[in-house]
Amino acid sequence: MSLRYDVLERETAYEGYFRIVRYRIRHSLFSGGCSGILSRECFERGNSVGVLPYDPVRDAVVLIEQFRIGALEVAHGPWLVEIVAGVIEPGESSERVARRELQEEAGCEPQELVPICRYLVSPGGASEQVTLFCARLGTVGVGGIHGKAEEGEDIRVHIVPFEQALAMIATGAIHAAMPIIALQWLALNRKRLQALWCGG
Repeated sequence: MSLRYDVLERETAYEGYFRIVRYRIRHSLFSGGCSGILSRECFERGNSVGVLPYDPVRDAVVLIEQFRIGALEVAHGPWLVEIVAGVIEPGESSERVARRELQEEAGCEPQELVPICRYLVSPGGASEQVTLFCARLGTVGVGGIHGKAEEGEDIRVHIVPFEQALAMIATGAIHAAMPIIALQWLALNRKRLQALWCGG
């Protein structure tokens, strides 16, 4: 069976810091035939990159902490522990964004970038795709407060032993999707990376 969809109308419903697009659309049904005309809004914020910096010698990761408007009603409050991340600007590769954001948000220079995965954040109502990397680096001397003041960024850097970082998922200290996915990937691939990067 060949599935298809038709966009009948597309309009910008809201334009601000982000954009919302309203669609009138219809699509094929698994049972055959076609749906009725559906009205759906889609949150458009562009695609982004996330980076989990990992020091295989010290078996530690670099996590960042910053204020997030989407977490105002969360029990732990709106300061979230996350990984380095940023939006892909026109003409930028995901690798370039990873390197730029590591410098801006954590003052780090990666020795190597390893792809983790690409995923849709919330495809029921948003178009954003995230590309994740693990970055090999040394954490000696890494820390402090970073971010671009002109963009309202106030980012605190933490060096966390890997096992402690993984436990933060279970305790709820980390509860955003991006760091959870990245840390669980590292849990599955950590021994391989240590053997590759440390020679044993």
